[in-house]
Amino acid sequence: MPSSFSITDTGRQRKMNQDYVFTSDIPIGPLPNLYIVADGMGGHNAGDYASRYTVNTVAEAVAGAQDPKADPARLIESALQTANKGLREIAMQNREYYGMGTTFVAASIKEGKLLAANVGDSRLYVLRAPERIRQLTVDHSYVEEMIQAGRIDRQTARTLPDKNIITRAVGAEDSIKVDFFREVLTDGDLLLLCSDGLTNMVTDQEIARIVFSFRSLEAAADRLIFEANMAGGKDNISAILINPFDTGRWLA
Repeated sequence: MPSSFSITDTGRQRKMNQDYVFTSDIPIGPLPNLYIVADGMGGHNAGDYASRYTVNTVAEAVAGAQDPKADPARLIESALQTANKGLREIAMQNREYYGMGTTFVAASIKEGKLLAANVGDSRLYVLRAPERIRQLTVDHSYVEEMIQAGRIDRQTARTLPDKNIITRAVGAEDSIKVDFFREVLTDGDLLLLCSDGLTNMVTDQEIARIVFSFRSLEAAADRLIFEANMAGGKDNISAILINPFDTGRWLA
């Protein structure tokens, strides 16, 4: 059974936390486990509402699914479409919520096989000792489109003022396209789901170094949040660290 540790922080320069996380190491509906990070956007409490509403809608839909053989990807996508429609309707009825939306990244692991879902620029990484890290999801962002087009490299992308402009979000359009990723994991692999409050402050290689400097998910996650805050903490910071095979400890 996978084990996980989740943490979320407002960041040094923010007063409100618009991130929302969900973790279940045990079965939820037809899924053996479920992990979600959402990063809301919108004025006042709209971003907080969008992320919380979306995560809760998906978790409730998964928990209430009656078919034990339901396809996980279709189940998550259907739940996200429901959340998207709900956010749009609420925004139309209440001016305070106009323009709200949220990123969404989720993972579920069954017998060492990972299914990940992604909308926006929150990320899922696969980490492997001693200090290897690979981003599995692909950002839906302006700078990622420039990278894919060969106009800039990733190092330059970190310095651009437009790096936080996303091109896809739950609640932004009448319908959404959800990207899915599948991976066969190896014993010893770790997973990280996080919002851009972490990745904008801490590089991928720094993330890997930090994670493998500790022997527990909790200690590693705490340190990631600390380093993001020390680097400026300009946004909300959320992270879920998952050991897909063990009980929270791993070999370096």
